Amino acid sequence: MAQHRNGLAARRRTVGLTQEGLAEHMGVDRSTVTRWESGRTAPQPWMRPRLARLLRVDADGLDDLLTARSAGETRGSEALDHAMRHPERISLPAVATLRSHFDDCAERYDRMPSAGLIAEAARQLNRIAHLSSAAPRGRVQRELHVLHADACTLMGQLVWDASQRHDHATAKSYYEQSADLARHLRDATLEAHALLRTCYVALYGARDAHTGLALAERAAEGAERTSPALSGLALLHVAEAHAMLRSASACERALSRAERRLARADGSDAAAELVSPTQFGRLAGSCYLSLGEHGRAEALLSDTAEELRDRRKSRAIVLGNLTLARIRQGEVEAAVVSLIEAITELEATRGGGGMNIVFGAARELRPWRHEPLVAEAHDRLLGLMTAA
Repeated sequence: MAQHRNGLAARRRTVGLTQEGLAEHMGVDRSTVTRWESGRTAPQPWMRPRLARLLRVDADGLDDLLTARSAGETRGSEALDHAMRHPERISLPAVATLRSHFDDCAERYDRMPSAGLIAEAARQLNRIAHLSSAAPRGRVQRELHVLHADACTLMGQLVWDASQRHDHATAKSYYEQSADLARHLRDATLEAHALLRTCYVALYGARDAHTGLALAERAAEGAERTSPALSGLALLHVAEAHAMLRSASACERALSRAERRLARADGSDAAAELVSPTQFGRLAGSCYLSLGEHGRAEALLSDTAEELRDRRKSRAIVLGNLTLARIRQGEVEAAVVSLIEAITELEATRGGGGMNIVFGAARELRPWRHEPLVAEAHDRLLGLMTAA
C-alpha cells in the first residue's frame, strides 16, 4: 500500500502553490501531482531539478520530501492543521511539528541563499506568533514562546545576510523581539543568543568594536551558568572585538577563556548546535588577521577551511580571511587559489559575510590585476555580481 508523501504536499503549500499551480509549472496534469503526493508514483529523474527549484529545496531536501512520512509525522501534521483551525486547543505534537519545520528551514541557512528562505521563515514566524497568542498556559505556551524567540532570531539572521549585512535596523528589531521573549521566559541562554546576534551586527556590520565588545561580554556573562557553549562562543567574539581595537593582550586572554569555556560544553548544552570543532580556529584566525599576525592567521585559517565542509557560508568567510592573510604576506598565487575557492562557495550560498570579505580581498589584489590568475578571479567576481 502506498504511503502518502505528506512532506511533499506540506512543502508545496509552504511555497504558496496549489496542486494545479505546481502541475502548470511542471508541465504535467494535476492528477500527476496528486499521484506524487499520494506515493503512488514519483517524479522522473529529469523532472527533479525543476521540482526542487519550485519547492526551493536542494537535491537532498527533495529526496527527503519524496520519502513517505511515518505515522507519527502524519499525526503531527494533522495536529498542526487542527491547531490552525482552533489555536486555543494547540497540543504538544503540533508544537513539535512547528519546531521540525523551523529546524528544517534553519538547517538550510548554511547551504543556500538567505533570500530564498525569507518568505518561508516569515510565514513560519507569523504562524508561530499567531498560535503563541492563543495558546493555553503551561508547557505548550512556553514551548511556543521559545520557538517564537528562535524564529525571530533566524528571521533577523536571514534579513541581515540577504542584505549583504547592510540592513542593520531590521535585523536588530528581530533580535530585540527575541530578547524580549527570552526575558519574559527568564531564559538566560535564549537572551544571550539574541544579544550575541546583535553583537555581530555591531562588529561585522557597523564595525563598531566598542559596542560589539559590550554586547559580547553581556552575552558571555548571561550564558555563563546555563550554557558553556554559548558563553564560550561569545568570548570568541569578545576576543575579536579586542583584536579590532588592536589590544593583543586582551584578545589573547579572551581566547584562552573561550577555549576553557568551550571545553566544558557537551551534547546536552542548551546551545550545543551553535558551536562546532572549527569555531575556535575560525575566530582565532580572524583575530590574528586583525592584529597583523598574518602567518599565525594563515596557519589557523588554512586548517579550518580544510575541516569546514558542511557549513558553506562560514567556509566562504574563512577562505576570504585566508585570502587576505596570504595577500598581506605577498603570497599572491596562493591568495588567488583560496579566493576562487571562496567564490565557488558564494556562487551557491551568496552569504553576506563572505561576499563582503571576498570583495575586500579583490580590492587588495588590484596591484596584480594584470596577472592572468588575478584577472581570472576578477572575472569570476564579476559573474558573482551579475548573478546578484
